[in-house]
Amino acid sequence: MKTQSCRICGAALPEHGRGRTSVYCSAACRQRAYRRRHTKADQTAADVLADIERQVRTLALGPPQVFRADAEALAAAARVLRRMAQNVTPEPVTKTAETAEYPPRLDDEADFAALVEPHRKWLHLHCYRMVGSYDDADDLVQETLLKAWRDRSGFEGRAAARTWLYRIATNACIDHLRRTGRRPQRYEPVPGIDAGGAEPPERQPWLQPYPDRLLDEVCADDEQPETAAVSRETMELVFLAALQHLPPRQRAVLIFRDVLGRPVEETATLMDMSVAAANSALQRARQTLRERLPQRRVDWTVGTRSQQERDIVRRYMVAAERADVSMMADLLSADVLVTMPPNPVWFAGRDALLKQLGTIFDSRSAGYFGRWRHVPVGANRQPAVAGYVQRPGTSVFRAQMVDVLRIESGRIVEITTFEAHLVAAFGLPLTLPADRPVGGDR
Repeated sequence: MKTQSCRICGAALPEHGRGRTSVYCSAACRQRAYRRRHTKADQTAADVLADIERQVRTLALGPPQVFRADAEALAAAARVLRRMAQNVTPEPVTKTAETAEYPPRLDDEADFAALVEPHRKWLHLHCYRMVGSYDDADDLVQETLLKAWRDRSGFEGRAAARTWLYRIATNACIDHLRRTGRRPQRYEPVPGIDAGGAEPPERQPWLQPYPDRLLDEVCADDEQPETAAVSRETMELVFLAALQHLPPRQRAVLIFRDVLGRPVEETATLMDMSVAAANSALQRARQTLRERLPQRRVDWTVGTRSQQERDIVRRYMVAAERADVSMMADLLSADVLVTMPPNPVWFAGRDALLKQLGTIFDSRSAGYFGRWRHVPVGANRQPAVAGYVQRPGTSVFRAQMVDVLRIESGRIVEITTFEAHLVAAFGLPLTLPADRPVGGDR
């Protein structure tokens, strides 16, 4: 049953809608609960100080392993004493949601790092969803942390650290989107390549995949993970591509409300908007997504793959490694779509793709690429493979691309091929030895 009152002060809990379930009424109570978990109930400041004095007298300077262990124990005791000191205030701290405790001191780089590091992975995911690019998200997280350090005096502790960082990150992303002026376009015919007779698909050259292993780490590192933010529904490429059609501020509002499940009042504060303006932006964003998203979207449980999907991925790898065009044809839908951001090449339809593969797979052809090897991975909660190729006359397999697959009704309906350097984000090497066996299911 859902908790109706704060675990610390008993006050009523705020309504958050979808997403995280609150157990504390305010950041102040959340901080107080943290200190209680890390301080023994019967321990006084005098006890801790005496323990510190004892540890200083017995501190061993060698060997290095012993010195390090003793120093870390001493530092831990000092942190306990510091938490006790933070509880000492010149006047009682009220227990309402509107009142916060005294802000932590962030002048020390170690204290600042301790505050922000637990949120780094969430910030990276937030920036990725805002801009659609894994590489740009890396840069934007660094920009966010730099701005947070410069503006650390503005953090008063009245809001959670993640909320404070989300606001800085969102503004950095909005500025980035306005600078780049990115707008989805259409692919154009490429001379010398038969892309098929269908209408050119939408092109977003900045779009990149996000490794499932990082999504899993985000949840594993958080006591109360925002699980909706890492579900397939909010991570699949078709959703990310649809987000790119939203103006920056509408995009941010929709992410805060429908992905992170934040209440409208908090969203309006984060965005420096009125509640009415935030609601209006959300409605316009939802309407745009309804027009852009496919009517039927696969409903997968986070992190799972059906046996049929695993089998399709395995056969896809085998077909490429055997250079078997016929086997590949059995896996593809008639209207399969292939895009390769940021490259301008695309293929619409099974016949157009198989014609290209026939040239690449045929060792007698002038367009022969080499021997293929694949490693299964997961990207955006979709099945994916990292592809390596051994070019003629070479002795290693070099990373060539990451293929993210969309599978419906037992057929591959879409393949999005990304650049080779992104295999590193999946924890894979850029080369494989020629004698390495093909990886199994992950």
